[in-house]
Amino acid sequence: MSTTAIQPVPFGRRLKRFMADRPLIPLIILLVILVVVLQILRPGIVNERWLANTVKFAIPLAILAGCQTMTMLTGGIDLSVGTVATMSAFIMATQVVNHDPAVAILIALVPAVLIGLVNGIGVGVFRVHPLIMTLGTSLIGTGCLQVYQRTVIASGAKIPPFLAWLGTGLTYGVPNALLLFVPIAVLIVFTLNRTGFGRLLYAVGDNEGAARLSGVRYWQVITALYVISSVLAGITGLLYIGLIKAPSLSLAEPLVLPSVAAAVIGGTSIFGGRGGYTGTIIGALILTVLTTLLTILQMPEGARRILFGLIVLFVTAAYLRIIEDR
Repeated sequence: MSTTAIQPVPFGRRLKRFMADRPLIPLIILLVILVVVLQILRPGIVNERWLANTVKFAIPLAILAGCQTMTMLTGGIDLSVGTVATMSAFIMATQVVNHDPAVAILIALVPAVLIGLVNGIGVGVFRVHPLIMTLGTSLIGTGCLQVYQRTVIASGAKIPPFLAWLGTGLTYGVPNALLLFVPIAVLIVFTLNRTGFGRLLYAVGDNEGAARLSGVRYWQVITALYVISSVLAGITGLLYIGLIKAPSLSLAEPLVLPSVAAAVIGGTSIFGGRGGYTGTIIGALILTVLTTLLTILQMPEGARRILFGLIVLFVTAAYLRIIEDR
C-alpha cells in the first residue's frame, strides 16, 4: 500500500493566504512601522499632542473614505465627495452670517442630498458609469459653487464656535471630533455587517446579475447608497471647516484621491463585493502618518499625489495576485 507524501505549503503562499484571511494585521504592522520610522527621523515627535493632531486630521479623511468604501463595495466610486464637502462647508460658512447655525447647516446639506440623488439616479436608473457620473456632478457642483460665491462675496463668512470646538478642540487630551466620528463609524460598520442594506451592497458588487434575479431592486439600492455617501461628505465638510477654519472653493478637494487610497489600502476591492470599513479607518491613519513623514522629508504636494496614485495601483495589483493564487 503506497502512501503519498504531503507536500509542505511554500512559505510565500502561506504568507499570502494569511494576509488575505487577516487583512487588518498587516495594516496594523505597517502603521506601527511608519510611526517607528517617524520617531527615528524626528525623535520626540510621537507624543500625546502628535497623536491627537493625527487623529483630528485622519477623521475627515476616514469619513470620506467610508463613502468610497460603501460605493466601491458595489463596484462603483464617488469622485464628487470632495466637491460636496467643499460646497457644504462654504455654504454653511456664508449662510451662518444671516441665519441661525442650525438653519445654515440644513441649507448647506441640501446640495449634498441633491447631488447624491442625481448620482444615484444616473448610476442606478440610467446606468451611467459611476466614475463618469460622479466626476460630472463634481464639475457641475464646482461651477455652481463659483457662481454662488459671487453672490455672497460681500457678506463674508464665519465659522460657528461649536464647529471650531468640534474640529480642533481637545477634552482631556482626546479630540472632540471623536464625538462625531465614533457614532458614524459604528453606524457604517453595523450597516455593512448587520443589516439587509449592507448585505445588498455586497451582493450587488459581487454579482449584480444574480442580485437582480434574486429580486434586488438595483436602482433603489444604488440611489440610497449615493445619497448616504453625499450626506456623509457634507457632514465631513462641516467638520473639516471647523478644523481648517478657512472656507475656500477647494477646501476638501485634496482629500478625494487619499480617500480612495485609504479604502483600497484598507482592503476594499475596486471591483466590488469585498472589503469593510474597519480596514479603511486604519488605511486613513496610515495615509495621515505617511503625510507627516513626507512633510518631514520635505516632499512637494505633486510628489505626494504621485505616491498616493502608485499606492492605489500597487495594492490593486497585489489584490489581483492574491485572487489568482487562491
